Amino acid sequence: MFRLSQLLRQLLHEQPTGREQSRAAGRWQGPVVVWNLLRRCNLSCRHCYSVSADRDFQGELSTEEIFRVLDDLHAFGVPAIILSGGEPLLHPDLFVIAKRAKALGFYLGLSSNGTLMDAEQAARIQAVGFDYVGVSLDGLEAHHDRNRMQEGAFQQALAGIRACRQNGVKAGIRFTPTKENSQDLPGLFALMDAEGIDRFYLSHWNYAGRGKGNRGDDAARRTTRQLVEWLFAQAYSDWQQGSNREIVTGNNDSDGPFFLMWVQRHLPEQAERANTLLQRWGGNASGVGIANIDNRGLVHPDIFWWDHILGSVREQSFATIWNNPQEPLLLGLRQKPRPVQGRCGQCRYLSICGGNTRVRAWQLTGNPWAEDPGCYLQDDEILL
Repeated sequence: MFRLSQLLRQLLHEQPTGREQSRAAGRWQGPVVVWNLLRRCNLSCRHCYSVSADRDFQGELSTEEIFRVLDDLHAFGVPAIILSGGEPLLHPDLFVIAKRAKALGFYLGLSSNGTLMDAEQAARIQAVGFDYVGVSLDGLEAHHDRNRMQEGAFQQALAGIRACRQNGVKAGIRFTPTKENSQDLPGLFALMDAEGIDRFYLSHWNYAGRGKGNRGDDAARRTTRQLVEWLFAQAYSDWQQGSNREIVTGNNDSDGPFFLMWVQRHLPEQAERANTLLQRWGGNASGVGIANIDNRGLVHPDIFWWDHILGSVREQSFATIWNNPQEPLLLGLRQKPRPVQGRCGQCRYLSICGGNTRVRAWQLTGNPWAEDPGCYLQDDEILL
């Protein structure tokens, strides 16, 4: 995850705050875990990595099994858990599970489509103490409803965000750009200003689940560059105006080197410091700082790697799975530099982006170390 606003504040000499400081203090050693509690969902989104549907799925973890794994994750030093789905609000024991997680001290997030988040649900979210709720808005109303395959989904999701905010719950927008909805980005920021929403996450398209079959909808490289550069300018404008808005991007670590190029053009006196901060960031964290547990208890390097199983928390502890010294994919993901090939292997910014999102290469070529087809940087910008 590329924390653009946070990085820009550090670059301009502000001190890190919150979880960044607490993690640096040494208590937390494990990865952030995104946990798909169930696969059932009331929507059928075009880019869904879990291929969820409005039906029950067999073999999902019981609540008692989830409690045991929560204890296991706590013992391993996992700092944060993001509860996801499917649609997590459909899990009958969501709030019991969340209460247990908060009692153990986890930073707790909720990833929702927002359509079921009425005032009652928002009040329960607040009572449990969720630290953050991310709601998907894939563009403005027409494009969102098309991507989510349901008329009225936009208004329902927006109502869910409002309900959270009215109950004192921190909530933000998650946006996946496509060829169709990319033009909506300025409109989404205008909506954020009007609604008082202060967190935005641009999630680049990734090739998994229905997202692989519909990858023709992925925003083209030129459009992606324009969107990301627009976000850079917006984050800088926010800083100049003293805004506390957080802009974050994910699933395309080309954003890091591209930001360095932007700094070299617009803030050249900060270029050396920017390079230092980006080297420290290190790019893609799959299999290193991020992990996924799916609805059946299977562990993956991140949420897009469901076709590659590291182990099952029903059979082994998470620590045993995560520290397996004979798992070749994990070993490669943790190697520095990663054993990437093609353009990625020749890239001058490999130590910044970490070889980008390996699952895209694997989905298209069968080789997890091939060059990332989602990299939007040009050869003359990156090749040694």
